[in-house]
Amino acid sequence: MTTILILFIFFIFLEIFESTWQQSNSFYGVIKNNYKIYEKNIFLYFLFNPTFFFSVYISMKFNNFGFLMSSIIVLKFLDISFRLFLMNKIQKDEDITYLVPVDIAYTSLLRYFNVLLYPMTFIFAML
Repeated sequence: MTTILILFIFFIFLEIFESTWQQSNSFYGVIKNNYKIYEKNIFLYFLFNPTFFFSVYISMKFNNFGFLMSSIIVLKFLDISFRLFLMNKIQKDEDITYLVPVDIAYTSLLRYFNVLLYPMTFIFAML
């Protein structure tokens, strides 16, 4: 149980890190911040998204591929894939407004919702 608690706390810190470096007041701003890192190096971009790899590691370490743990991995994979798709469009000077027509405003609650969602899902997946 102590190991799970430590991993839970570490998961929270990783989620806070991800939310903080992507911080912006709008969705387009988040994509712009992602693109700045992606533009430097794609491997650096993956290093700035550690919770996906951490989730895969936890699944393999505990041999936990149940619905909740797999949901975390799939959602993180889809999130990173969608952002990479948008950044690829930006790199080719294509307009992304047809894919995301509304620039959604980000409040603090929305920005840090993942800090609650993923670690809590992790706890339920480990029970």
